Amino acid sequence: MSKSGALDLATGVGGNLEKKAVLSAVDKYEKYHNPHGGDEEERKANCSDMVNKYYDLVTSFYEYGWGESFHFANRWKRESLRESIKRHEHFIALQLGLKPGQKVLDVGCGIGGPMREIARFSGTQVTGVNINEFQITRGTELNRMAGMDSTCNFVKADFMDMPFSDNSFDAIFAIEATCHAPDLVDCYKEIYRVLKLGHYFAAYDWCITDSFDPGNEEHQRIKGEVELGNGLPAIRSREQCLEALKLAGFNVIWEKDVASDSPLAWYLPLDKTHFSPSNFRVTAVGRFFTRNMVKALEFVGLAPEGSQRVQAFLEKAADAHVEGGRMGIFTPMYFFLAHKSHS
Repeated sequence: MSKSGALDLATGVGGNLEKKAVLSAVDKYEKYHNPHGGDEEERKANCSDMVNKYYDLVTSFYEYGWGESFHFANRWKRESLRESIKRHEHFIALQLGLKPGQKVLDVGCGIGGPMREIARFSGTQVTGVNINEFQITRGTELNRMAGMDSTCNFVKADFMDMPFSDNSFDAIFAIEATCHAPDLVDCYKEIYRVLKLGHYFAAYDWCITDSFDPGNEEHQRIKGEVELGNGLPAIRSREQCLEALKLAGFNVIWEKDVASDSPLAWYLPLDKTHFSPSNFRVTAVGRFFTRNMVKALEFVGLAPEGSQRVQAFLEKAADAHVEGGRMGIFTPMYFFLAHKSHS
């Protein structure tokens, strides 16, 4: 089934949830986040449920607006958004030194866009771990459509407790995924466990920057709206990521916020004041169309009740991304390459 059309977007809200269960899922999801109630510790304690509900609710919106790869990318002038996303994925494959035939793990793989691209680019066998059944069903269909059933596969699991033996993979990557972890040290320890000795783990992750002021109410508001709109327990600092990697046993080879010197701003695709054919759906006109389309389809019963609220918190999060990006208080592209040096 194509997910490019407006009808597929609205009727897909809720993923594998029963239609009548969507509204209560929206209620529960929103209550995990400030200012809607709940707190950071509650989100961490209920992280699997929160993230699973989040991706049931938003996956169709993501694919409608973003394509098959749900992540940002640093971007060159005269480069399309899709070209930048592919290059971003190729970069991580090159940093890992992937070779044909290797077994690679994609931690928190979404519907598999990066997995398929990296498998094609490197000639590797890629397994994607995902907690969300709806995304796995959609990703398996996309693997089949791309003719990649034999090189890419999904495993339904929580990446905090993966069903793989020690030293199973030649390389591991994560793209804007481990930010969902309730405990980053435990997450990295589990990745360390299943990675072969002497091999590499590379990731892009979300981090607050040195410009973030925890005493600034505007900074806290933006951070909270980004966390609500992205299913995050908390956005961590670069220092917290580095410390977690070291505590897990990794040797960090190099690290950098790759958004810091991007010729075009990473948040540009979400800026409703910026227009290009590739980002029409997130411009002011495109958002107006989507908002009213979802409203109409929910009114006539084709979209489940609660769809408008999902669209609303995603739109608010998009604006918070732009605000936070302009202020330089967080990045979705903190990159690191880490080595498993000891057993």
